[in-house]
Amino acid sequence: MSVSRRCSRTACRQPAVFTLTYVYADSTAVLGPLAAYVEPHCYDLCAMHAERLTAPLGWEVVRLPADTATGGPGSDDLEALANAVREAGRRPPAEPQP
Repeated sequence: MSVSRRCSRTACRQPAVFTLTYVYADSTAVLGPLAAYVEPHCYDLCAMHAERLTAPLGWEVVRLPADTATGGPGSDDLEALANAVREAGRRPPAEPQP
């Protein structure tokens, strides 16, 4: 018997199809296909709640395309994207003044 995951939103009984991950250091929310397994700091969302997702002022939402034919990116892909966003947000070291 297969147990499907439900949307993380309170009182929503719809099946989850997307996973939301936050990169707090970069004020970025990453929304991608449902992760292969449950992560403690991620949120599984149904299609309706994923579509309506908004971020606080000053935050960016990165939406990964859902590729239902191949299963889309897994949790490792989402983690790699979050790390890439974090790296891109880091400022380069200041150059020494002559």
